[in-house]
Amino acid sequence: MTKIHPTALIDPAAELHPTVEVGPFTIIEDGVTIGEGCRIESAVRIYRGTRMGRDNRVCHGAMLGCEPQDLSFEPARSRPLVIGDHNHFKEGVNVSRGVKTKAGTLIGDHNYLMGNFHVGHDCVIGNHNVLGHGTVLAGHVTIGDHVFVSGVAAIHQFTYIGDRAMIAGCAKIVKDIPPYTIGDGNPARVSGINSIGLRRGGIPAATRRAIKQAYHTLYHAGLNIGDALARLKEQGGHGPEVKNIIRFFERSERGVTAHR
Repeated sequence: MTKIHPTALIDPAAELHPTVEVGPFTIIEDGVTIGEGCRIESAVRIYRGTRMGRDNRVCHGAMLGCEPQDLSFEPARSRPLVIGDHNHFKEGVNVSRGVKTKAGTLIGDHNYLMGNFHVGHDCVIGNHNVLGHGTVLAGHVTIGDHVFVSGVAAIHQFTYIGDRAMIAGCAKIVKDIPPYTIGDGNPARVSGINSIGLRRGGIPAATRRAIKQAYHTLYHAGLNIGDALARLKEQGGHGPEVKNIIRFFERSERGVTAHR
């Protein structure tokens, strides 16, 4: 049977899998769905309509699906927070529901959100990301897969952090950070390739060299970005990682962060 502490308040309209555990003084509102094997610890609040997959852990004091910190918010425009599987929300994590996009706020699978991390409304977070203590995402931020965000960083609204990028501690991100790079500084610049992250992720040496060469063309060949992208496409024969870099630059709406 579901293990619910007697001090927890669970709305009758919430749906919890029989294996879910709920700690003391937690509040789970109506319309919440929590999947198999989830562990909800003490003094957590899960707000109306939040949907969560299986095997997630939510630690003390976390708040999931709360009202967005947006002066234009109206409850009638509310969109849900949807969470995948195998995520870990540490103490004091705060994740807003959506308000301005049809999908709302989305969190994928196997993410680790450290203490006091804030996710603004309508953000999209992919899979296998590590998100550091005290960092804040403004609304509409997109984070790819296998991203490492260090502590106390601030990420501007509508920015996109590419796959396997790393954000340094205390960085101020105001433009998109391209895949496989390091964003550092205030405001941030691309300081190089995330070589350690790529090696730890099992990316082969030949692929790492191809990524480095692609960024040499983009940042160090004396070309503007349009001409550099054209040269990369003319070369052809690229693997999926370089193709991902090209797509990222072509689709960036806010602009890609310059090299230091």
